[in-house]
Amino acid sequence: MSEEPGRRRYDSLRRTAQAQQTRADVARAALHLFVSRGWAATTIRDVAREAGVSVPTVYAAYGNKSGLTRALADAADLSADVPRLVAALESPTADPAGQLAAMAGYDRRLYERAGDVITLVREAGRSEPELATLYEDSRRRGDLTRVQVFSSWPPGVLRTGLDVPSAVDVYAALCNIDVYAVLTGERGWSPDQVEQWWCGVLVRELLH
Repeated sequence: MSEEPGRRRYDSLRRTAQAQQTRADVARAALHLFVSRGWAATTIRDVAREAGVSVPTVYAAYGNKSGLTRALADAADLSADVPRLVAALESPTADPAGQLAAMAGYDRRLYERAGDVITLVREAGRSEPELATLYEDSRRRGDLTRVQVFSSWPPGVLRTGLDVPSAVDVYAALCNIDVYAVLTGERGWSPDQVEQWWCGVLVRELLH
């Protein structure tokens, strides 16, 4: 009898852990189905069956299919290690070339670890306005970071004739999910090779 209160004390923690595990199982099942079948062709019932849970459990965890996809996108951002990027950009020893390398490294990590999520959000956005907005907002946040970084550089750092908006456009044309997918998927490059090439070409194209 004396052990019963102790066991009850951890019931809440146990339930929290079980709920987190269920959410993770649902997310993994959803990602697998979204990638293999396509977002539009996958239903909540399919996700529930794949995860081994009930349909109401999926709705309780994520609300709906768009909410589930949004959660996957949030997890994708975390997987790329934003604090690491911020620390590199704010380092007292960081120069423009180093900051470009930090941003290229972040994009490499994002596409390597969560490229499938980015692709499915873009695909789902063709039929789901909420997810189209999610994708567009993510792109805008990336552009805003580049604007802030490029604007912080002293005059004369950017190539002659290149202003900040044009520099942001050049970066976006080079470091994107499609370029990464072609180089790694079709051309056999390793993620390291892509990152190294990005670092070199960004310096050549953007810096004086």
